[in-house]
Amino acid sequence: MPLISNNLKKKKMENKLSKWGFNNGDSKEKSLFSIRSVLETIMENLKEDDERVMIHLGRGDPSSIPCFRTSPVAEDAIFGAVRSAKFNGYAPAAGIYPARRSIAEYLSHDLPHHVSPDDVFLTPGANQAIEVVMSVLARPGANILFPKPGYPFYDARAACSNLEVRHFDLLPEKGWKVDLESVEALVDDHTIAIVIINPGNPCGNVFTSEHLQEIAETAKKLGILVIADEVYSHLCFGSKPFVPMGVFGSITPILTLGSISKRWVVPGWRLGWIATIDPSGVLKKSGIAECLQNYLEYSANPATIVQGAVPHILEKTTKEFFSHINNVLKEAVDAFYSKVQEIPCFICPDKPEGAMSMMIKLNLSLLEDINDDMDFCTKLAHEESVLILPGKIVGLKNWLRLTFAMEPAILEEALERIKSFYLRHSKVKGL
Repeated sequence: MPLISNNLKKKKMENKLSKWGFNNGDSKEKSLFSIRSVLETIMENLKEDDERVMIHLGRGDPSSIPCFRTSPVAEDAIFGAVRSAKFNGYAPAAGIYPARRSIAEYLSHDLPHHVSPDDVFLTPGANQAIEVVMSVLARPGANILFPKPGYPFYDARAACSNLEVRHFDLLPEKGWKVDLESVEALVDDHTIAIVIINPGNPCGNVFTSEHLQEIAETAKKLGILVIADEVYSHLCFGSKPFVPMGVFGSITPILTLGSISKRWVVPGWRLGWIATIDPSGVLKKSGIAECLQNYLEYSANPATIVQGAVPHILEKTTKEFFSHINNVLKEAVDAFYSKVQEIPCFICPDKPEGAMSMMIKLNLSLLEDINDDMDFCTKLAHEESVLILPGKIVGLKNWLRLTFAMEPAILEEALERIKSFYLRHSKVKGL
């Protein structure tokens, strides 16, 4: 009798649990957009007995590398905020006023018009800024335009908000410029916005002022909002300077997304922002600015300590620090781009001029027993302890995304290992 009773109890509990419906299907599908989850899958193939140091070219976080250490000004700002005991409590939903004011002034330096503190909304990093914007813009039947290749977190957050995603092409043969013809072909009456990432992640491109104006004018003609992802702002080391999309805010309203993560190399501090660049007041009249404020009332805030440090960080960091970071990136790119040419199965359409990563086309016709980009990355990790990201996660199958934010000597070692991998799998032996 006790056994029968226990079986009945177990059956009743199973029936109750089945009503909850936790099959993890949606979560698994959305995790396909995650760079972290793809890299973790690839890392499962690393050899435990490989005594070489694993080289990670799959993520844009060089904060642990000595030559990328953040500014002493930023570190002192955090210490000062802690010691002041002024930033131990909760912050307002949009962020504390001194931080918003300093970000508004920081952005205004590069614009022909003034950004008000009331135009700035703080978030725990740019990823949450994406979440907030996708949630606020979502409505039944709406669609949104993302670049291909692009940053997969956009696709994940759009899926969570039930926004239809339409991808426009970036043209590798034209320095990854936006294919404006493909943009116009995608737009209909339900299209709400277009996302522009500049400097480019994952391509490492930097848009010219002329091209940004073309984008703004196209958006105006089509009646859509521009979301300008400028997380890598000012990380430019080629012939093109960084020009913020907000320069053209008088043509069409702009939502600018930014953070201190990349320029100051502190992604773990989780401080980002949304700024409405809208001289004509369209975003206020349409209610978008109010919706952003309302959403943040029920959302997480950046740590108040970090908010308290922001004015000192933005106002006191020296030009020498920024120049140093850009010079390190340029040195890395120069070494990286030169060595890439020595690997026949790699086709690099354009030398990066900004950000921290680049796209490389994989010529599978030169390789045997390699099926696609994911297979390449998995076997490379197993055989050479080098991690890179398959292009399919950013929208281009059989391409690769490599991060060059690394010490040049380590980059050279990584590319030597990749070259050895190529020679081992080349259809033409004895090279």
